[in-house]
Amino acid sequence: MPWILILVFIVMPAIEIGLFVWIGGYIGGGWVIAIIILTGVLGAGLARKQGMETWRKAQISIASRRIPGEEIVDGICIFIGAVFLLAPGFVTDTVGLLLLLPATRRPLKSIIKKWLGFMIAKKQIFFRKW
Repeated sequence: MPWILILVFIVMPAIEIGLFVWIGGYIGGGWVIAIIILTGVLGAGLARKQGMETWRKAQISIASRRIPGEEIVDGICIFIGAVFLLAPGFVTDTVGLLLLLPATRRPLKSIIKKWLGFMIAKKQIFFRKW
């Protein structure tokens, strides 16, 4: 787990700053700022749309007396994708967009499900039926 923290707090910001400088050298600093603001606004709108659609699907699952497992994983992906899109950076925006779009979210969902299963098996996440 510590290597993830190193990646998140040291390596990723360094990569993002490097990309800001490199891309800013080609298109200019103003355009870089405009792209950051645009991806934040569009990402928030897309996250809202995808989140509402997932919420509706979860309500349908609950109404039909099914556990909304897929919808919960979709919701996790949408939330993480929205946070990534709101964070300034080209790499985080790309990952956020991949998590928000349903077509690219599907392969990532299988990875998240395996990770959740692993965490449950290690008893780091508990699941109880009431």
